[in-house]
Amino acid sequence: MSPKPKRILCIGMPVRDLTFGVQAVPGRGQKFHADRFAQICGGNALNAAIGINRLGGHASLTGPMGDASETSSRYIFDDLAKEGIDTSHLVHMPGLVTPISGIMMDPSGERTIISFRDPELWKVRLPDADLLLKDCDAILIESRCAPFATSLCAEARRRGLPVVVDVDSAISQSEGLLSASSHLIFSDEALQATAGITDDVAALKKMAKHTSSFLAATRGAKGTIWLDEQQNLRETPAFPVHTVDTLGAGDIFHGAFTLELTAGQDIPHALRFASAAAALKCTRYGGAFACPQRPEVEELLSHSTASAPART
Repeated sequence: MSPKPKRILCIGMPVRDLTFGVQAVPGRGQKFHADRFAQICGGNALNAAIGINRLGGHASLTGPMGDASETSSRYIFDDLAKEGIDTSHLVHMPGLVTPISGIMMDPSGERTIISFRDPELWKVRLPDADLLLKDCDAILIESRCAPFATSLCAEARRRGLPVVVDVDSAISQSEGLLSASSHLIFSDEALQATAGITDDVAALKKMAKHTSSFLAATRGAKGTIWLDEQQNLRETPAFPVHTVDTLGAGDIFHGAFTLELTAGQDIPHALRFASAAAALKCTRYGGAFACPQRPEVEELLSHSTASAPART
């Protein structure tokens, strides 16, 4: 009998993404023709949930959405149902608008994003902790959701559950998630902005003074840096691929990492697995819906070398 899939609760704000393929990002006052267009659902936690399910886990999603009658909400629920994601804990907020993003992707696969999130969404009240954490093996949370979910994460830690935080924008050095988490994975931009230091290594070591959580920073094609239990700097190289679409790659990374961590894998393996999953996603258009299946990731890993040694 195969083991029961790990259940991961993803906390975030689902987003309706309008994506445009462009030859260059327009300047102020310019008009450009798009080469392609797609409407997909997105958002950090939602994208990670897609990755978790594609890679063999079982994701559920909680967080605020707009009014149940709006087009965006119905569209997102339909797409998530196709992916088998549990949406029963998402919270509709009457009269509000589900977040929406306009995304431009250039030929290199790099994306430029403008988003709208109604400020009232942060006033959401999530379902009861006992309901959300029932049969839960781990939490993955967007750092922007700290105002309404830190107490839930703290309760999860009290119950011995891993809490992985996707930090993709600056947070306060006294942020509650620094103590209500087990693993903090920053984007390099968010790490530098949070620490107030432009050097990634120095910034990572500065943040280690503020939290006992595992710390890592993703740097795109430059790979991931992280601190081991002795506070030595380690590196996990990125996989060289032909990139056409980076949208959702970081979210797939976080979902894959959380899934492997929850399955009992060690940090080096979890990071390499996550890096491989994100790399394969970058070779395909479609945001997180281009996430690979688990056998594809394992195939890439089987033909790759081990991670880089420790550095002091």
